[in-house]
Amino acid sequence: MRTIFLDLETTGLDPATDEILEIGILDDDGEILLDSLVRPQRHITWPEAERINGIGPADVADAPPLAVLRPRLIEAVAGTRVVIYNASFDTGFLGADLLSSTAEVLCAMRAFARVFGAWDDRHGTWRWQRLVKAAAHVGYEWPGNAHRAIHDCMATRAVWHWTNAQTSPIPTAPNATCAHQAGG
Repeated sequence: MRTIFLDLETTGLDPATDEILEIGILDDDGEILLDSLVRPQRHITWPEAERINGIGPADVADAPPLAVLRPRLIEAVAGTRVVIYNASFDTGFLGADLLSSTAEVLCAMRAFARVFGAWDDRHGTWRWQRLVKAAAHVGYEWPGNAHRAIHDCMATRAVWHWTNAQTSPIPTAPNATCAHQAGG
C-alpha cells in the first residue's frame, strides 16, 4: 500500500469555523504530489495564524479555493495510508468524504511520542512533542520554514521513518493496560 504524508495550514484551530490556507502532500519517496496555497472563502484576515505560518491574505489572494483543489486532493489520498503529524487536527478540516477514500490515517505524532518515551502523568499517555522538536530529535534539517505545509510533510516523513526504524523496545507506560499500549 502506498504511503503519503499530508499537512495543512489553516486560519485557526477550529474546523467548524476556520479554513484551510495551504495543503502539502508528499509521497514516501519524497516526491511532491500537491503543494498549494488555498484561498479561504469566509475569512479575510487571520492574524494569529499568520504569525505562526506566515501566510497572509495577499499570499492567498490568487490561490484556488478548496473546491477547485478537492478533486486533486481526493485523487492523491485515494487508497493510500495517509500519515499526518497531529492527525486529529488536520482530519477535522478534511471532511468525511475525503477521509473515506483513504485506506487508513496514521498519526506520526502519537507514534513518535511512544518511541520518545516521555510519560504525561496528568493525561495518562505519552507526552506529545511538537513537530519541530521531533524533527530536531531525529536529526532532520528544515529546507525552509516550519509551519509551511510541504516543509512540515518533509519533516513528518523524516520523523515517521526514524520512528519506524527504531529497534529498541518501546518504553512501557507506567500503570498502562495492554489496550493502551497497543493503541496509538
